[in-house]
Amino acid sequence: MNKNIAVFSSILLCTILIFQSSLTLATEKQPGILLADDRGKILFSQNKEILFSPASIFKIFTSLAAVDAFGTDHRFKTLFAYDRASKNLYIKGFGDPLFISEVINDLTDQIRFKTNARVINHIILDSTFFNSDITIPGTGTSSNPYDATTGALCANFNTISFKWDTGLKKFISPEPQTPLLPDFLGDVKKSGQKQGRILLSPKQRQEYPGLLIKYFLTKRGISVNGSVKQGRFDNALSPTFAFESPFSLEQILQKLLKYSNNFMANQLMLVMGAKKQGAPATLEKGVLAMKTFGREKLGLTRLAIAEGSGLSRENKISPDQMLKVLMQFMPLHSLLTQEKNEYYKTGTLSDVRCRAGFIRGNDNRLYPFVIMINEKDKGYAKIRQDLLKKVFRISTKP
Repeated sequence: MNKNIAVFSSILLCTILIFQSSLTLATEKQPGILLADDRGKILFSQNKEILFSPASIFKIFTSLAAVDAFGTDHRFKTLFAYDRASKNLYIKGFGDPLFISEVINDLTDQIRFKTNARVINHIILDSTFFNSDITIPGTGTSSNPYDATTGALCANFNTISFKWDTGLKKFISPEPQTPLLPDFLGDVKKSGQKQGRILLSPKQRQEYPGLLIKYFLTKRGISVNGSVKQGRFDNALSPTFAFESPFSLEQILQKLLKYSNNFMANQLMLVMGAKKQGAPATLEKGVLAMKTFGREKLGLTRLAIAEGSGLSRENKISPDQMLKVLMQFMPLHSLLTQEKNEYYKTGTLSDVRCRAGFIRGNDNRLYPFVIMINEKDKGYAKIRQDLLKKVFRISTKP
């Protein structure tokens, strides 16, 4: 009799384990959903502890980590110095994620007034603050801007924007602040497009900041007779000047989140790593800085991080972990895209559809929400509408 009971118990246990296993697999195919109030009290959840690929909603976490590391008022710096003996201009970058034409134009203004140089021989660019062989997981080798590589000194996200002018019958820049330099016309024509944005080759990325600096200096009447070269900043030069970006970190994050810029997110991650562990910046240092922040400041122990933008499917986070991120991000909620009473960030890969942010209720309170779907050809429109209705009912006084 006891033997029969033992056999029956074994069969029952195996059946339960098989059932639980199949349930776990089925659950992982279902959406992760979470809705909470502004104090973190969970009002509704489904699969809240399951890890999902977050795609670009991960940028909220990266942005929060950057604020913790630098503060919202932080401004990235670029060093410059002029050697009056050789007449060479030295520029050293420190990973400014928004080193765009407007910023470079301002930089050349300061070069002119601070150095009083009227003739420049070579422009020497120092990119050694970043390791030279950083590869971001999830990026490919295409010419698409989302595959832009990182670097200590990168102009316009390592991309060129262009359009065909039918009147002038030539390619021009669609951005009045950015010249379309003749050095890149061949690549524009090879793209076969009449307008768009292309990614520069590795060699061109190294030269592009210097070529833009040369262009803007020439416009100011400064002769640049030599070429753009890679080299090391001469620390013995005096005086050395630190140019400060006109954009604060808060302004940078607003653009990063609005345009879901992968390049900017990973620049921030890499600079965070260099700040914590010293230069040069590496992927490993950046990832460690992010993991340390998540563990020590938010208590996130099951977080998987491969890079900072959400491009990699190796990034994993659960809805309840995202809630912790959102609760800390609440004072910065206005940096997210706003649509009526919703502040949100989306995340999309071929088999990932995610949305996270805040819904403002009729009681003027913010309700954090997370929707995470890791299933091909499945959206979240109905889930989102259901959450909006829940917040309306909860926040509307009887």
